[in-house]
Amino acid sequence: MKPKILVVDDEPEAVELLEFNLKQAGYAVSAAGDGAAALKKARAQTPDMVVLDVMLPEMDGFELCKNLRLEPATSRVPILMLTAKAAEIDRVLGLELGADDYLTKPFSPRELLLRIKKILSRGAVAEKPREQMRFGDLVIDLPRHLASWKGKTIELTATEFKLLTTLAQRAGRVQSRDQLLRDVWEYDSLIDTRTVDTHMRRLREKLGAASKHLDTVRGVGYRFVE
Repeated sequence: MKPKILVVDDEPEAVELLEFNLKQAGYAVSAAGDGAAALKKARAQTPDMVVLDVMLPEMDGFELCKNLRLEPATSRVPILMLTAKAAEIDRVLGLELGADDYLTKPFSPRELLLRIKKILSRGAVAEKPREQMRFGDLVIDLPRHLASWKGKTIELTATEFKLLTTLAQRAGRVQSRDQLLRDVWEYDSLIDTRTVDTHMRRLREKLGAASKHLDTVRGVGYRFVE
């Protein structure tokens, strides 16, 4: 079955370009021209991914991203923000609200497809030497893509889960921001390392008491401590 991608943009030309390239790449595509319509479609269809513009009528992309993350049915759906808002503050806000990636217009269709492929691959179940990792009350179940603390499931996006498992599998070893960008986001050319910091902040908030396992090594990066 083809992965379903919901494109949210109020510019018909942009939607047409995205639909063409995504369908050529083998994806099933649906579209919405405003935030309210997109939220309704996401609830009804539960897409495999959302490609989201920020400047939208009815409900802007930031608000839509926030709503998608709050609803159980769409809380784990990967979101890529594709927007003309290129300022650092907008990128950070988008990532803070739960977007998995942020790409600015004008964009290269080839780069967009590459990012989409990499984001979707984060949610795919891969064979691992250890199927489950336990660190006291924190349990990371790799085949099921679930993390739990004292038996209670922690709701994580695919990117947050991969960040957590990458650090846990290398417990005790410091991982630089550049290394995490390569291994979690799979970026060949490094972008702003604030992407890592923003996701770490969100991950810690979601882990709550379990965040004691995540250690910041000032000036270097992060480390998982058992």
